[in-house]
Amino acid sequence: MNIPPLTAEIAGYAAHQPPLMPSEWEWVQLTRGLPDNLAKLMADLIEADKDRLVRVFYDRLLQNPDASPFLSQEVVHDRLQHSMRGWLCRLFVGRTMDVEVFVAEQRKIGEVHARIQVPIHVVMQGARLLKNEIILKLRNQDISLGDFAILAGYTSNAINIAIEIMSQAFVTNTKSDAQTDEAYRAFALSQDVTLERETQRAALMEWSQSVLFSLYGARQDTALPPLASSDFGLWLHHKGDMIFHGSPVLENIRSDMRYVDNSLLPSIAAATVNADPILTDLIENFKNKTGEIKFLLAELFQVAAAMETGRDPLTRTLNRRFLPSILTREVKMATQNRMELSVMMVDIDNFKRINDTYGHGGGDHILQQVAESIFTQCRASDFVFRYGGEEFLVVLIEASASTAYETAERLRQKISVQQFLLPDGGVQNITLSIGVSTFNGHPDFSYMIETADQALYKAKRNGRNRTEVAVPLA
Repeated sequence: MNIPPLTAEIAGYAAHQPPLMPSEWEWVQLTRGLPDNLAKLMADLIEADKDRLVRVFYDRLLQNPDASPFLSQEVVHDRLQHSMRGWLCRLFVGRTMDVEVFVAEQRKIGEVHARIQVPIHVVMQGARLLKNEIILKLRNQDISLGDFAILAGYTSNAINIAIEIMSQAFVTNTKSDAQTDEAYRAFALSQDVTLERETQRAALMEWSQSVLFSLYGARQDTALPPLASSDFGLWLHHKGDMIFHGSPVLENIRSDMRYVDNSLLPSIAAATVNADPILTDLIENFKNKTGEIKFLLAELFQVAAAMETGRDPLTRTLNRRFLPSILTREVKMATQNRMELSVMMVDIDNFKRINDTYGHGGGDHILQQVAESIFTQCRASDFVFRYGGEEFLVVLIEASASTAYETAERLRQKISVQQFLLPDGGVQNITLSIGVSTFNGHPDFSYMIETADQALYKAKRNGRNRTEVAVPLA
């Protein structure tokens, strides 16, 4: 279809608006150039057929193996169908005439696609499918060949322009996230790696001793604790994997871990019950394998360099800019492996009053001590972020709603009885308000943060010094 030339109306629009990108100009021309009678025909057609179009779209996409990591029948039915119907109606029924509103919506969709890592070719396939379905529907309308050509061209151009803007946002966000991923790895490797290495080596040894204590304890039928669910195993599976992603040494440790959990420990347990003489050899093998993992762990940390970047300099918590990279990865893992995942939004009550009374130096002193307390209540595998001025966000990996609530309450109660030191030697009591949210299958990590934030504000409204659990958004 030939796009109609700029009319006086569009020219007037251009004179009073900031410069537009080519796709934005095309949208202005497209929406202004469609005759009213054909616009109504198109709107009626989409309104009447939107449910079938959405159903056909997702039925086809669910068959695409590239879509399986982020799509499921449940997610489509509960969340995506409604959004897709709304997008179709705004594109064809309401015909968004405000180009800024139109562009903002397409960019937001593209950003969401980037966050949940939808392959761009899957989006393109869906767009092509929609165009074909709508054009096939137009063929069955009692309209002239000329009107059919105009509407078919309008359909193709409207969807193409929307997808083009989405793709621009997708590429920008994906590139930014990739750079942040690399920055986080560089930062993580640059921290006090000696302390981290010793912490994880101690965790490995603690697990090893717990296995041996179980074997030589009073009860011989005690289940042997798997390495994968130990503090060391959780750290390796989450933080370690992100820091050392792609390292052959990491894969060797993983291989040893699988061997220990799936073969060696069951063999030791069976030999213990049956008093099998092979038990001595199995225990020796266990000690050797633990020593091998310890050696590989030391080798893994040899790649670390000494730089100080990426942490909040005051509290030593993670910089907020790493949040998208970490939560995108954790949400993906939770989805694919059916793991639990929770977040806590933590806010210091009446913090402004502290700053006003003791100055920002006093406030900073309080922030440092609160951060230290948060670290003591979390596991080495959890992620603690400085989210705002006096707000912290804690990502609790493999933690259910009840576990997250218990962690939050334990932290809140500890803070409520703790005396915080001030620079002048005085002490100050403070309280926390906490919002808890748990991953419920929504692929966009910002949904979980938003619900935690809502729960935090509910805790504030209900009197502070309390924990509230998020109610899922509609």
